[in-house]
Amino acid sequence: MTYATLQPDTFYARTKLSAEQIVLNARGADDQPLGTVLRLGAVYGSRIKGNYERLTHALARHRFIPIGSGPNRRTLVYDKDVGRAAALSVTHPAAAGRVFNVTDGEFHTLNEIIESICSFLAVNRLGCHYRLARCDLQPVSLKILVRLVGRQAQISRATIEKYTEDIAVDSSRIQTELGFKPQYDLRSGWQETVQEMRRMGDKSTSSIPAKICLNGDYAFLPEPR
Repeated sequence: MTYATLQPDTFYARTKLSAEQIVLNARGADDQPLGTVLRLGAVYGSRIKGNYERLTHALARHRFIPIGSGPNRRTLVYDKDVGRAAALSVTHPAAAGRVFNVTDGEFHTLNEIIESICSFLAVNRLGCHYRLARCDLQPVSLKILVRLVGRQAQISRATIEKYTEDIAVDSSRIQTELGFKPQYDLRSGWQETVQEMRRMGDKSTSSIPAKICLNGDYAFLPEPR
């Protein structure tokens, strides 16, 4: 199997790659490597933050508009599986000096992710979507999209391209070389995520802040006033 050459194009990505090199260059007194790099897919769980937190909250309130038909792929990993992978990399003799991607072992479309979350929130996903074509990345179409979601926002061509890109990360190396086996697939992970959020009294699964934000292929509607 061949692996793509890394080409970081942002300051964050470049510093992250530099940090990886520091870990990989670390050596013990016997000149043997000490560190292992784990590159994680999108991590989710009961204390979920960021894009998938906003997505979950919006779905619970039926407050989103799909942008595009949602076939682009994403790779995820449940937080408990991240812990298992970290523990394995510390104890396995073949882990030092290596780089491993960590995911649940599958590629998921945004549609599949949305449907999985909705099934455990016990809500129906919105049946319509904003059809996205190349012409929609032009300034006029972007202004229409902003008006569609109901308030002014900075939605650029780069933003739309970023949120509709296809990201599929292979994690077979850690499974074949270290024997790592994810315990959670997409459905079992989101089932436990929603259950734990509710058990902890997280009321945000039924509310969303009154603002527009973009997540993946979805533009969330502002809360009505």
